[in-house]
Order: sequence, then structure tokens, then C-alpha cells
Amino acid sequence: MTRFLLLYGLLISFLTACNPERVRYTNELKQEMADSKIKRVTNADLVETVDNLGGRISTVLEKELTTQLQKTTNPAERAKLCQLKTLPRVKAIAERYALDIRLLGEVDIQNQALNAKEREILDAYLYSAKQKVSAISNIQKINDTLFVYNAPVPSNSLICEACFGKQETRFAVWHLGFNKREVIRRMSETKKKKR
Repeated sequence: MTRFLLLYGLLISFLTACNPERVRYTNELKQEMADSKIKRVTNADLVETVDNLGGRISTVLEKELTTQLQKTTNPAERAKLCQLKTLPRVKAIAERYALDIRLLGEVDIQNQALNAKEREILDAYLYSAKQKVSAISNIQKINDTLFVYNAPVPSNSLICEACFGKQETRFAVWHLGFNKREVIRRMSETKKKKR
């Protein structure tokens, strides 16, 4: 009888250990545990990662939007494309990297929804565009959890013409809002790949 109870107990524990819900959350649990490990990350590491990711992503976004804009001359369709919402690749990148992706223009310098630092940077980009001076990308730490990567679009680009052609100065800037937690996660993935 004791053996029977022991075998019965082992069978019950084995069956409860094979609960499919437990297996379903394994990847999420692994990710959460990896995120909660203590890591030494400097601001320089964060900025370098944001710069690398931002440069690659803005190049892909610019190419994607330019390709789609070349497919149509209809102003209404081009206006939709400039909103970026109808571009599946942009949506996929935003989801994969947990990014806030926007294409900003001259009117956004007055946009109170943007951080004051970013509006100042946009104003500097506009000044450079008016002076016909090429500008470089910029990274701003907005708060403890947000980095913004800004990359100017060349003024002779189809994007400036199609999306911001009514502006006095041809001017467009990519806004990529990076969540600090996602940046650290990407840093961890990069280190694992290098090993």
C-alpha cells in the first residue's frame, strides 16, 4: 500500500510538472530573469548602442520611405506614406525595438508635445538647413528612461520634397525614441553574439 501511495504521488507530481501553462511562459520568464540581472552599464555604453542602432535603423527607414514614395505621384498617397503608419517595415521595426518612430519637420519646432531639448535640436537642424550646411545625427537623454536619436534627412531627398515640400526650407529629421531598458537588452544580446 505504501508503494502504491508513493507511486501515485510520483505520478501526480510528474503530471503537474508537465503543465503546458508552465512551459508557455518559459521564454518570458527567461527574458525577465535576464533583465533583472545586475549589469554594469555606463552612459557611454548606452549612447554608443543608441548611436549604432539609430544609425542603422534611420538608414533602413529612409530607404524604405523613399522606395515607397517613388512608387506614386499622388499627393494624398504620399501624405499617408509620410505619416509612416502604412509602412509595414516601419511598424515591424518599431515593434521589434520598442521604438517611437516619427518624421519631424519645421512645424515640430513649436510642438509642445516634444521635449524642450529636442525642439532646440530641431531648431539647430533647421538653421543648418537654411545655411545649407550638412548636419550630423544627435542623441539626447530626455530622462532616466528615454533616449532620442535624431538624424537629419538630406535636403535634396525625395522625403523632404514629398513630406515637407510646403515648408520654406526643405528640412526633415528622423526621431527615434529608445527606451533605456530595451537598449540594455540589445546590449546584452550583442554581447552574447560576440561570444
